[in-house]
Formats: sequence, structure tokens, C-alpha cells
Amino acid sequence: MSKSTIPSSRSDDARQANDIELQIRDEQPSDIEAINRITKAAFANQPYSSHTEQFIVAALREAGQLTLSLVALKGDEVIGHVAVSPVTLSSGDTGWHGLGPISVAPTHQQHGIGSALMRAAIARLQAMGSAGCVLLGEPAYYARFGFRADPALVLPGVPAEYFQLLSFSGEPPVAQVRYHDAFEATA
Repeated sequence: MSKSTIPSSRSDDARQANDIELQIRDEQPSDIEAINRITKAAFANQPYSSHTEQFIVAALREAGQLTLSLVALKGDEVIGHVAVSPVTLSSGDTGWHGLGPISVAPTHQQHGIGSALMRAAIARLQAMGSAGCVLLGEPAYYARFGFRADPALVLPGVPAEYFQLLSFSGEPPVAQVRYHDAFEATA
């Protein structure tokens, strides 16, 4: 099990963070219920959400497709989660991953926990030798981690500016990206 302790008093978005010790570690079986609850709550009031994110995480887990499943803990309480899974590129290139869903308990949002989960997931992917990472999300937020829209990699059916990549090994291949079928989970 990999662990890291990250002081969450550092905030990437200039908001004052709580002075807590934040531990980030691999998911354990005892975390699954909390991950489900946090993911559901984090997306409950988001207008862009399909409100199926907790089902996606469960389906990825059941299919054995979670490359990374990291939790953020404050003390013994799970307060955040990020899932990372392999994606398929039409070019045949391998080693690319999709980041998400990422969620933080609503009572702990705006305190740098999501940023800490992002940094931990990116570092772990780089250490694993991943070629790169893609995600679907708000460009202004994810740019701080190096993500950018690039016409080389396309996710059909979504606005190009929201589909972003972070290449760890030079220029990205030219390809369409496909997420695992678990992303179609509805229950």
C-alpha cells in the first residue's frame, strides 16, 4: 500500500485551507461504502453530472479496471477519492489513462483536497511509466495541473475544450479515445 501525507494548508487556488494533515493512500475494501457516499454527494448538485459517478466507480472496480483508486483521509475519515482507469486509443498507442471521477465530500470542498488527490494521482501515473492522462472537466481548474485541450486526442461527442490531456512522454498520438464500458453504468 502506498501512502503519502500531504499538509493541506497549501491551496492551489489561493483559498485558505484548513490546517489538517491529509493522508492519501490506496483504496481498501473498508473504504468502498464511504467512496460511494462521497462520490454521490459530491456530484448531487452539479448540473453537468449524470449522477451516475458512484456507479461508474463501482463498475470500474468490479471490472478490475481501476489502475488507481486513491482516498484522502482526515484522521480515519475518508473525505475524498479519485479513480484512474486505462483508456483505449484508436491509434493503438498504450499506456494512457483516464482520470475521474474525482470527488471530495461537500463539507471538505474548497480546501485543497481535490488538488492534493490530483497531484498524488499524477505522480503515481508518472512513477508507473504511464504515457499520459486524459480527463473531462473544467479547463480553468485542470490547467493548473498541466492539462490542456489538444486536437490530437478526441473524445467523440463532447466539447473539445473540456476534454483535456497531460502527456508524460512527449507529443500525444493522434487518436480517438474510448473509456471503459463501466462509464456507461447507471446502477
